[in-house]
Amino acid sequence: MSLVPRRTLLTFSLLRSSSPHVTLAPHLCFYSDMPKKQIKRVHGDQKWQVKPKMDAPSGSSSDRSVTTETVNSQLSGLSLEEKNTNAQVWKPKSYGSKVSVNQRKFLEDFTVDKSSCCQAQIRATFYPKFENEKTDQEIRTRMIEMVSKGLATVEVSLKHSGSLFMYAGHSGGAYAKNSFGNIYTAVGVFVLSRMFREAWGTKALNKEAEFNDFLEKNRMCISMELVTAVLGDHGQRPLDDYVVVTAVTELGNGKPKFYSTSEIIAFCRKWRLPTNHVWLFSTRKSVTSFFAAFDALCEEGTATSVCRALDEVADISVPASKDHVKVQGEILEGLVARIVSSGSARDMENVLRDHPPPPFDGADLNLGLSLREICAAHRSNEEQQIKALLKSVGPSFCPSDLDWFGDESADSHSKNADKSVVTKFLQAQPADYSTSKLQEMIRLMKEKRLPAAFKCYHNFNRANDVSPENLFYKLVVHVHSDSGFRRYQREMRHMPGLWPLYRGFFVDINLFKSNKGRDQMALKSIDSAVKDASENSGQQGKDGLADDDANLMIKLKFLTYKLRTFLIRNGLSILFKEGPAAYKAYYLRQMKIWGTSDGKQKELCKMLDEWAAHIKRKCGNKQLSSSIYLSEAEPFLEQYAKRSPKNQVLVGSAGNLVRAEDFLALVDGDLDEEGDLMKKDEVTPATPEPAVKEAVQKAEGLIVFFPGIPGCAKSALCKELLNAPGGLGDDRSVHTLMGDLVKGKYWPKVADERRKKPQSIMLADKNAPNEDVWRQIEDMCRRTRTSAVPVVPDSEGTESNPYSLDALAVFMFRVIQRVNHPGNLDKASSNAGYVLLMFYHLYEGKNRKEFESELIDRFGSLVKMPLLRSERSPLPDPVKSIIEEGIDLFQLHSRRHGRLESSKGTYAAEWAKWEKQLRNTLAANSQYLNSIQVPFESAVQHVREELKRIAKGEYKPPSSEKTKHGSIVFAAINLPVTQVHSLLEKLAESNPTMRSFLEGKKHRIEEKLERAHVTLAHKRSHGVAAVARYGQHLNREVPVELTELIFNDKMAAFTAHVGSVDGETIVSKNEWPHVTLWTAEGVTAKEANALPQLYADGKASRVVIDPPASVAGPLEFF
Repeated sequence: MSLVPRRTLLTFSLLRSSSPHVTLAPHLCFYSDMPKKQIKRVHGDQKWQVKPKMDAPSGSSSDRSVTTETVNSQLSGLSLEEKNTNAQVWKPKSYGSKVSVNQRKFLEDFTVDKSSCCQAQIRATFYPKFENEKTDQEIRTRMIEMVSKGLATVEVSLKHSGSLFMYAGHSGGAYAKNSFGNIYTAVGVFVLSRMFREAWGTKALNKEAEFNDFLEKNRMCISMELVTAVLGDHGQRPLDDYVVVTAVTELGNGKPKFYSTSEIIAFCRKWRLPTNHVWLFSTRKSVTSFFAAFDALCEEGTATSVCRALDEVADISVPASKDHVKVQGEILEGLVARIVSSGSARDMENVLRDHPPPPFDGADLNLGLSLREICAAHRSNEEQQIKALLKSVGPSFCPSDLDWFGDESADSHSKNADKSVVTKFLQAQPADYSTSKLQEMIRLMKEKRLPAAFKCYHNFNRANDVSPENLFYKLVVHVHSDSGFRRYQREMRHMPGLWPLYRGFFVDINLFKSNKGRDQMALKSIDSAVKDASENSGQQGKDGLADDDANLMIKLKFLTYKLRTFLIRNGLSILFKEGPAAYKAYYLRQMKIWGTSDGKQKELCKMLDEWAAHIKRKCGNKQLSSSIYLSEAEPFLEQYAKRSPKNQVLVGSAGNLVRAEDFLALVDGDLDEEGDLMKKDEVTPATPEPAVKEAVQKAEGLIVFFPGIPGCAKSALCKELLNAPGGLGDDRSVHTLMGDLVKGKYWPKVADERRKKPQSIMLADKNAPNEDVWRQIEDMCRRTRTSAVPVVPDSEGTESNPYSLDALAVFMFRVIQRVNHPGNLDKASSNAGYVLLMFYHLYEGKNRKEFESELIDRFGSLVKMPLLRSERSPLPDPVKSIIEEGIDLFQLHSRRHGRLESSKGTYAAEWAKWEKQLRNTLAANSQYLNSIQVPFESAVQHVREELKRIAKGEYKPPSSEKTKHGSIVFAAINLPVTQVHSLLEKLAESNPTMRSFLEGKKHRIEEKLERAHVTLAHKRSHGVAAVARYGQHLNREVPVELTELIFNDKMAAFTAHVGSVDGETIVSKNEWPHVTLWTAEGVTAKEANALPQLYADGKASRVVIDPPASVAGPLEFF
């Protein structure tokens, strides 16, 4: 790329200062000046908060002008004028001071009393994050059901591989996912400005000014996927740097209103902003075809093949304004499918008719230095990169750099602002309805101790308005984990008026003193107009859909992307720190979690082993940086793909590498805005993949061990098993070793006992909670010719833990009831709750299926000890809340202090209070906790019977195989093999030619005819869409008539006539629908397609079946 002469840049600089369309307001852009290291420190100092006692009134009134005009779907009713509908609350005059140490003093002196008020306004936000509690398959089924009944439409869009970027106007500011005022937002502003130049050409400066005024006057925010090559590698370095608009939001003075997709496209075409590729599926046929198409492509799909297939099966396809292949490349991260209203297709058709695609007037103009050129010119200094980027944008997008650098003439940071600002904000009287709702949200999150940080920064754009009685801040609500969203979602079910918890959540806060002479009743009245507008714009139960249905969404990712990001990039630290064996175990485990097909697993293993050897040989012990991993991975993948067509399909696309080292933006290694990089402490320690044992041998010794939690009744179980008449049903002795009575290391003691009694059955009475212990047991088994059997309490588990909160509650209840426990973990233990939480978190990172599958893979068996009744009622809210609060407190404590005792450290007082509340809550719900447990005698009997089967060598492990996806190759009607065999026998009885043919072949035909089917369409021959269209009839019984048998000495097949389902004839894409019965050695099944022609040429025989034989079978994908 050639550099643009610097006079071009100077031209833009001069235009900035002379544009008649720009007014420099006293409050300009919207950003924090806190450097990244300081941001991390504030996050690290997060305090665990108990519920504050406050007397904040529930009433409020508005002191801000309200824009009553709303944006309709055609955007014709938008007004750039503000209309004041509310009286203004009196505000003190400004001191005109800059943000400095004075504001810290002002905050300290700002006491909350009856005259203290606050106003909060959302400045930028992305969609609320709703965690679906259904499985992916359940979501698919529900989506298909709703579309089939005409209740909804499924909308699908491309998932671009980038970072969230939000823009709210020149004063509203620019934001990343959980931060602002950094390299991410500087890059975002630059790319957005460049999009305007490309779209509007010579009109760009005027349109930028109009656009920013539009956003400001209508209080709007646009959210985009920011895709660049300068912020670190994802799945493929984009060919160009760009943004795609993913949401448009009216912030107003109430709850944010998010535009529908048709409204987004209308908005973007008006302003010539880039839009995404969108497909709508409004019929059963189309939506089932969509899911089938994904299943056919998920292991090999690229942007071209995916878009082509979806274009063919969708009811409406709206191409992106920027082609993914041309700007991003062929590697496609995934698709996002969500439920939208049943009228979405009609609305989209209207928008497409009224808003044709806009031209790109600046496509051939010289736009000045590119993003990559600017970053390359300032590679050594992040601050210089930011300044150069901001200097290069149009004057409307960045009239000030205060959000990035603050007031450099003063001390611009207040390290301790967070706690005091939020506390005073919650205690002050809300000035309007939206403030009261935001207070309600934050108060609830703090009371429930959700994993979130409330980070406050000085609002430098309001520096001239600051006075001792008028303070301005920016609040960033940063939810640390998905569990926070899930728990908040549950609270919303109990509090329907609660506002949603948004992703990318930024709020302006103003603390001020009202006029003491003013009638306070005015502040207690709620602006009904704002309230009504707010609640009506909330889109709750949008378009008549129930909340659970309205929020149905599923993300579908492609293997060609995942192999790069998850298997190659995220595996680098394991490969370089723990070696190739650990890396192999890591990637095998990932593929098992995804349900990757056996064929792809085999191909990927070969490629990834080669990659590991290649990169270790090239880099030695110096780990390759994940931010530029594609510099090495892409050339390797390109060479690997060239070896064979199969390799090309596996890799997807490789080549034409863009060298990011030449222009990479300087990003803090720990600052990952999008959150798809695996942090070092999040990588699951890997172990070599164990071989699956088929059965436990009777001649061996046996270790029974317990991957459980204190309170799971293992000691009581061991006692019952030890004293059971007849032991475990054979002549081997049974003995036990209780962990609480063993001095020193436990498992070496078990190994000593094994050596003394090699054929005995050992009950290892100690919790075995993690892979370190499991490895010791495996090693012990190898050295002493012993088998090991894990006994685990049965539980549904959670998304990230094999034990549910119900199970944990029962364990805690049992522990605090027992007395005189040998390990001193009982009623008298002051930290019993903390200890159980510590054990609970040792299992964190695996759901129940992964947990059980790994144990079966390692040890060949698994026994589940019944724990909870299946028909029990849900866990009471007080019990659930106290346990969740404990989990949050444990996470805060462990982040700060590691494994320090709970009675020591920052949170000692909070722990003491929580332990007391835990006991009181469990005691108050003792009747419930007793009632949900399976009787102990029944549980013991079940475990004993299972162990007896194992001890006798009669046990076969349950299958740990996960559902395979992505292996769809063809659609066919699966016919019952027994009926086909019977038909052959009848034909042989009545037809000498047939009888002669079958002589000597019957046994071979029976061996080969394991599956009889009529192929309807094949992915390679007829295309993905052709196969996918049969999805609407999946698993439906289809009648088939077999009318003749055509055969020769190499093959034989029935001619098939396919019937109909619900009046619709099922049409095969094959010229000759048939059921292949047999092929000779070396003859492929595909060659049977030639039988009709061979018969016509006299090279095959035919037997007519009269009357035709009727069979039926389900339509399936293979």
